[in-house]
Amino acid sequence: MRFILLDRVTELVVGRRISAVKALSLSEEYLADHFPDFPVLPGVMMIEALVQTAAMLVRRNNDFRQSMIVLSEVRNVKYRSFVKPGNVLRMEIDAQSIEEQASSFKGAAYVDDRVMVDGRFKLRHFNLADQDANLAPVDAGLIEEMRERARLVGAL
Repeated sequence: MRFILLDRVTELVVGRRISAVKALSLSEEYLADHFPDFPVLPGVMMIEALVQTAAMLVRRNNDFRQSMIVLSEVRNVKYRSFVKPGNVLRMEIDAQSIEEQASSFKGAAYVDDRVMVDGRFKLRHFNLADQDANLAPVDAGLIEEMRERARLVGAL
């Protein structure tokens, strides 16, 4: 199962900041198990939405050179309220640094003007072929998929 938590990039300043939105629908698979009588976006998925948004900024900044961008650290996270079906979650990310193999950010997610979650986090970026040269075709496929996703969400 794959969760894509970025519907549209609304602002992108390469190397500096990115804003994006995710419209939460009742048809999201994870809502069936997460409080079935009170469906809300799990907190970990709010963080994942921030990570996916920041990863798009890294991909643009680093010209899609790395196939893998993963969360390496989260700090000072504060959950403030619930995100429910029908809400549009807006992610606002500011880059603290973006290097070739690592990056750091501060970010928040909002519904309207209310902060739902905020915090600081770091990402690691690499290619699978860095450990096994035979995986270079997998890297190429993943990079092409991320380029297409960037195009679809308006990040290119």
